[in-house]
Amino acid sequence: MAKKSVEELGTLQAATLEAVWALGEATVHQVREHLAKDKPLAYTTVLTALQKLEKAGWLSHRAEGRSYVYVPTTTQRQSVTASAMRLVKKSFGGDPMRLFRQLLDARPYSDDELAELRRMIAAKRKEKKDA
Repeated sequence: MAKKSVEELGTLQAATLEAVWALGEATVHQVREHLAKDKPLAYTTVLTALQKLEKAGWLSHRAEGRSYVYVPTTTQRQSVTASAMRLVKKSFGGDPMRLFRQLLDARPYSDDELAELRRMIAAKRKEKKDA
């Protein structure tokens, strides 16, 4: 089965994956407890979501005693980056500058936000120079 993009996951699967990312690795009980903050879920519901995520390639597991510990196969940052690149390719002809321009034109930005953008650009320039 080909790995779906994170945007294609259902609400429960996405929340379950987010919980495992937040916890680093987790048992069914830990994920269930984490998700219970929003809505109590049955053990079997969470187990099924974890198994589907594993089958789809998002998670792997290892046995610890009588429990399985689920571990993400990709980081949240890698997933978000892949999603952003799909968006750039699909909606902006593969040109990230078109996306940046769109975002800059979308709303007014505070001085603090603009200063943060300057810091990010300066850090990228330094990174490029040091490479």
